[in-house]
Amino acid sequence: MFQTGDYVIYGTRGVCKVTNIGALDFTGAAKEKLYYTLTPCYTDNSTVYVPVEKVGVVMRPVMSREEVMELIDSIPELEELWIRDEKSREYAYKEAIRACDNRELVRIIKTIYRRSRSRMAAGKKTTVSDSKYYRIAEENLYGELAVSLDMSREEAKQFVEARVREALKQTESAAVQ
Repeated sequence: MFQTGDYVIYGTRGVCKVTNIGALDFTGAAKEKLYYTLTPCYTDNSTVYVPVEKVGVVMRPVMSREEVMELIDSIPELEELWIRDEKSREYAYKEAIRACDNRELVRIIKTIYRRSRSRMAAGKKTTVSDSKYYRIAEENLYGELAVSLDMSREEAKQFVEARVREALKQTESAAVQ
């Protein structure tokens, strides 16, 4: 059970803060049933009520700082999601986002980044679908990392990019020696 003040990931809503746990004071709400009151961190004027006893979507604690650092350090080794068929690829993107698995979000970001660069080199634009899922994956990933690292989303993104660049430089230096 989560506690008031905890940060959680709640489905596609991303990072939320548990602001209350208790019965709802709404007409028609069961008074004996407990709910988490969640406030999404990156959506203004939004509240989500989730039954404590049965959560229908992924709801988990945000990653610890140590887990975040392990994830960041694993980014260079994470494989991309190379799926040729557009519909199958979009389905894989949707499922990865629904799962709230940060490794899968990284794989989406890597895949779409490389696809976009390849398409631009061929004189083509990034697909609407790729743009959409790239944005969602980045918002969800960097939103959680920002909370765990006590940074803004943009600072978290810059931190990740700098750390990955440094890791790649070290790998290249070691390969040369």
